[in-house]
Amino acid sequence: MMNLTNILALLGGLFVIGGIAWFFWGPRKGSVRATSTSRGYQEAMILVKGSYTPDVIVVQHGKPVRFNFRREEAAACSEMVVLSHFGKSARLPTGETIPVEFLPEQPGEYEFSCQMGMLRGKIIVE
Repeated sequence: MMNLTNILALLGGLFVIGGIAWFFWGPRKGSVRATSTSRGYQEAMILVKGSYTPDVIVVQHGKPVRFNFRREEAAACSEMVVLSHFGKSARLPTGETIPVEFLPEQPGEYEFSCQMGMLRGKIIVE
């Protein structure tokens, strides 16, 4: 039979597991539409600090995209961003803004992430 200590430990463990699951797979913040530049790019600035902000970016297909990643942390996980569907990746030195350019040819939803898959974002191509 379980005593009170065991029940509290079990509930605490379930709470921690639920919190971790919510952090990594929970609901996303609202999306942001990339802005058009005079050079024809759809551009967005993405802050890397514990997550990607914004983490959902809307772009149009057939027009070049430039995401400017700025990493403001030293966590090993965020050292690199990977846009696997577009065949792009980049090292993100702390405190520097690094552009990643690609051409989304097909409408759809595509993920980008850190090399470990812990930080995740989504590109919605219309």
